[in-house]
Amino acid sequence: MSLVYETMYILRPDLGDEQVEQAVTKYQNLLREQGAEDIQVQNRGKRRLAYEIGKHRDGIYIQFNYTGPGTAIAPLERAMRLSEDVIRYLTIKQEVREEKVETEAVPA
Repeated sequence: MSLVYETMYILRPDLGDEQVEQAVTKYQNLLREQGAEDIQVQNRGKRRLAYEIGKHRDGIYIQFNYTGPGTAIAPLERAMRLSEDVIRYLTIKQEVREEKVETEAVPA
C-alpha cells in the first residue's frame, strides 16, 4: 500500500550548489530504488536555524514529497544519519483526504 510522505532535511550551510545537487540526487535515487514514486523536490534554500546544531547557525533546507511503501523510510533515514552533510532530518506521513467535488448551481 502506498502512502504519502514528506521528508524535510537540512544540509550543512558550507556545501556548494553542486554538492547540494549531488545530495538531492543521491536521496532521490535511494527513494526510487525503495519503490517511491511521484517524488517532488523543493529546495527551500539557506535559512537561519532556530538553534545551533553542531556549530551550525544556518542550514540548507530540502523537502521531498512522495508516495511509496513505508519500508522506503528506514533506508533513507539511515543514509541521512550516516551522512556528514545532513545535520537534521524528519519524515512525516501526510493525511490524504479525498476531496469531494461539489457542483453548485451558480446564479447567473
